[in-house]
This record gives sequence, structure tokens and C-alpha cells, in this order.
Amino acid sequence: MIARTLSLYFFRRYIITAIWFFLGVCGIIFLADFSETSRRMGVMVGYTVPGGLLMTALRLPLIFQQTIPTLTLFIGMTTLIALNRRSELVVTRAAGLSVWQFIAPFVFGAFCVGLFAVLVVNPLAAWGQRMASGMETEWRAASNAQKKSNFVPWIRQISGKDDTIIGAKSYQDGGTMLFDAVVVHFDQKGRIILRQDAATAKLEDGYWQLNTVLETRADTPPQRVASAQVRTNLKPAFLRESLSQPESVAFFDILRKIEAARSFGISTKALETQFHSLLSLPLLMVAMTLIAATVSLKFSRIAQSRSVILGGIVCGFVLYVVTVLVKAFGSSGVVPPFVAVWIPVVVAMALGATILLHQEDG
Repeated sequence: MIARTLSLYFFRRYIITAIWFFLGVCGIIFLADFSETSRRMGVMVGYTVPGGLLMTALRLPLIFQQTIPTLTLFIGMTTLIALNRRSELVVTRAAGLSVWQFIAPFVFGAFCVGLFAVLVVNPLAAWGQRMASGMETEWRAASNAQKKSNFVPWIRQISGKDDTIIGAKSYQDGGTMLFDAVVVHFDQKGRIILRQDAATAKLEDGYWQLNTVLETRADTPPQRVASAQVRTNLKPAFLRESLSQPESVAFFDILRKIEAARSFGISTKALETQFHSLLSLPLLMVAMTLIAATVSLKFSRIAQSRSVILGGIVCGFVLYVVTVLVKAFGSSGVVPPFVAVWIPVVVAMALGATILLHQEDG
């Protein structure tokens, strides 16, 4: 009975602390992102302050999602240190509860936070990112100012005897509209025979429609033409799957996206890595909480050792950096996605449990 009452009390304290942390961080993110949005979009035609506030609110879940692992570490440390300073953990130990019994509510709370991030925050982040991108596209189109994408698409297509590579600085409508496009044509021996630089390239039924084109051949001077057509067998669905970013796909849609990408022969490493990353997120939260416990359970009459707390923060930060790094390896195919995502989480949980065993049981 005592164990159940204490568990509920500790779990409630953990959730309340988590809510305050989340509200505070969301407020900071909102103010910072709104300031940046106003700076970038303030001169755009159609931009208004309410519109900027709405765009910031739509982008908030995506940014907040990236902070949750680190926040979980601070939530666990803050809750445990507060209980320690009030001697509540000392009383709990005196009541006969082991560290594994009274740490269980915090572990369960971290697992619940991870589930909340996967099942609620992630779908909101994916939806909000799409809506915010649509708003930005409308404002830039009205201002005739296209955004350069950090993800530059390069697509190779072979249609009959035509072998071409198409690239662009930015794109819209799932890749069916390209801006500042480059089309490079090859002959059957793989030699470049023609380069076309176009202001825009739109995918039509069976061809790319190029506008304001500069054509360059090896044996003739460059020539400007108003428009040109390039045959293609690409379909809009193929482009949407090949150009979609894993972060913009909701957890519930990832498996469907993976199947669709495989049907087109597109690499699914990035999507698989994102899927396993979200699937392992609750256990990553548990690992962060175990790390927090290793530096927060020692009783101190005045305050916790600063070096110990700093060590916990550094360990949590290193774990987060390692997970991001191996996720990049998994997305690029250097390491299998399953191995890249799950190994750091399992190792961190085992390390945290081992340190607690050493501290508490010798």
C-alpha cells in the first residue's frame, strides 16, 4: 500500500515537472521562431502578424520534438534533486523501498513522455510542417521570391534512348515544379551532348515543360529559347516519394511510405531509420532518466555536487549526439537502420542500470 501511494505521488510529481518544462520550452521556442519568421517573411506580399503567429504555431511541434530527449534528462534530474533536498527519498529508503521500486514511477513517466512524443507530437509536427511550408510557398509566390531548398533534388531518368539527369535549386508541388532547373543529356556512350538551364521545369503528361531555357552544346555557342520539352516516363507519385523528407512523414504513415518507395525502386534507408528512431524514442527517454538517476539519488544536506550534475548533463548530451550521428549513418546506408538506432539506446540503458546497481547494491 505504501509503495503504491509513493509511486503515484512520484509519478504525479514527474508529470507536473514535465508539463512545466514543456510549457517553458515551448514558450521560448515560439518567441525565438516568431522573431526569425518575422525577419525572413516580413517583406513578403501577404505576410501579416497573425499569419506569422500561425506559421510559428504550426512549426512549433517539429522544433519541440527535437528537444524532448534532452528535456527528459533535465526533467528527471530536477524532480529527483527536488525530492532529495526535501529528504523525501531518504524517507522512502527508510520505509524499506529499494531504488528500483521508487525509480519505477520516473521510468514509467519517461516512457509515457516518449509515447506522447511519438503518437501525438510527431503527427502534429508532420502536419504542421506541411501547412507551414504551404503558407510560405504562397507568400513567396506572391512576392516572386522562390526559396532555395537545402535538399537539392537530382533525378536520373531513362526514357527510350534519352538518358538525362535533372536537377534544381528548389521545388514545389512534390517535385513536379522545379525552379532554376538543369537538364543534362547523355548519349549512349555516356558523353554529355546537351545542357539545358531553365528558369522553371514543370512535369506534364510524358514530358518536362522547360521555360526560359539556355541550351549549351559542345560544338555550338549557347542559345536561348523561350521553351523546350524533355521526354520523361517519371510520374508525380514517384517524385513525391523520392523527394519526401523523413521528418515530414508522420509515424502512422511511415510504413506506407516505405512500401510505396520500394515499389518505385527508391532507397528506403532514411525512412526506415526514421521509423526505428521513433519506435525507440520511449526507450531513449528511459535511458535518459536512468542517467539522470545516477547523478541525482545521492543525498546531500545542502546541494548536489556540481561536478556530478555536470557529469550527468554531459553524459546525456553525448548520448543524444551519438543517436543523431548514428541516425545519419543509418539514413545514408553506412549502417543498417535497425542497428544504427537501437544499439545506442540499448547500450545507454544497460550503462545506466549498471551504474545504479554499482551505487546502490555495490
